[in-house]
Amino acid sequence: MKQSETSKIYGPPRTHGMHQIRAENSTVNRQVMLPAEKFIHNETISGALLIVCAITALIWANSPWSRSYFALCDLPLTIQIGTYAIAMNLQHWINDGLMSVFFFVVALEIKRELIHGDLSEARRAALPVAAALGGMILPAGLYLVLNAGGKGAAGWGIPMATDIAFTIAILALLGSRVPPYLRMFLLTFAITDDVGSILVIAINYTANFSAPAMGVAAAVLGLILMMHRLGFRLALSYALPAVIFWVAILKSGVHPTIAGVILGAVTPAKSPGCRSTFIETVQFTLPNVCESMDSEESERSEVLLGRIEELARQTESPLARLERTVHPWVSFLILPVFALMNAGVAVSGEFIRQAFASPVTLGVMLGLIVGKMVGVTGFAWLAVRLGWAVLPRGVAWRHIMGTGLIGGVGFTVALFITGLAFTDKVLAEEAKIGVISASLIAAIGGYLFLLLAGHGQKNPDQ
Repeated sequence: MKQSETSKIYGPPRTHGMHQIRAENSTVNRQVMLPAEKFIHNETISGALLIVCAITALIWANSPWSRSYFALCDLPLTIQIGTYAIAMNLQHWINDGLMSVFFFVVALEIKRELIHGDLSEARRAALPVAAALGGMILPAGLYLVLNAGGKGAAGWGIPMATDIAFTIAILALLGSRVPPYLRMFLLTFAITDDVGSILVIAINYTANFSAPAMGVAAAVLGLILMMHRLGFRLALSYALPAVIFWVAILKSGVHPTIAGVILGAVTPAKSPGCRSTFIETVQFTLPNVCESMDSEESERSEVLLGRIEELARQTESPLARLERTVHPWVSFLILPVFALMNAGVAVSGEFIRQAFASPVTLGVMLGLIVGKMVGVTGFAWLAVRLGWAVLPRGVAWRHIMGTGLIGGVGFTVALFITGLAFTDKVLAEEAKIGVISASLIAAIGGYLFLLLAGHGQKNPDQ
């Protein structure tokens, strides 16, 4: 057996299999692509890249070159076709455009979990879903305790968010020191958090609604659904309708990232082909391919190989293909660029004093640190006590508490909602300070908490 065939799988199995075949005949694929696969699909590395970009933004925004940072964020960019134009600064193009791709991938993950994953079984989903509800309700409530009726009241959605990339990276660093179930628990409640955040964005941060633009969006969505029904499989055939749909949502007044959510939600999760049919066809066809290759009927063998190639491609659903293809771009380009353009806050001693006396900063920190841990643990405990869920064997309540604390890392989506909630620059920067500070405390505190928790505590309910 060749070396490539025995290598460990680090990413999506299909991608790994493709790289294996290519590596057999290509030094570049063997020496670059297979090692790169390990790098690209390493959750710790993608999380570390986010941290590096956030730190870079903070240093840049407070360096002698800070003007260049803020000038870059405000750089005007216009796309014009004839008399029609969309003009936004670079930061808004990233937040409204690139982040639509991020939410598209989030929607793909949610749909996969609902159909094939842990959210597809009510009994397994009950514990993390209950935890997620607590991790949204209590943080928002604590924030409003300090901000209801004030200038910062619109930011109540900020502490509801959990950053999947960061939190999964922290658990990956802990490795075997925590029960394997915690990864599924954290992933499921973080995905449920994302559903809540998406609803908050769609409902609470929509202004100047335009019915005609929404009508155009509905018509384009109908076209996309018809293309699904007619069997359009090439991803590029959806590119132009997707862009038009995004523009229509943008002009409707609904935040354009919702376009990514909707497109992800309608992506087919069912494979157009059947694996058993593929196997039967290959078994029946291969002898004919061999005969054709050994004879003068080379064209017939090419036809048969083409059939096999297409049947193999059809055994993968569009959802699975898009998720494995787009996810690395989100992890290593879109989210790092978003962090670089949004985490930069000009700080001074006076600003720090004002920020940490501000109900916005304190509300965000209280919600993310205390609200997340108490809400996640409390609602999970309530679900177990009511008999809706069961605490898995080997998992103690301190593990749930530690995971709830890690859930306070709200970085990406929390910063995103901050930009939607506040047009006032001072309030936005106070909220950003709260998000960054709380995320740092939650990351370090949660890591140390779970590190000390160990594996030894027996499930008290068993």
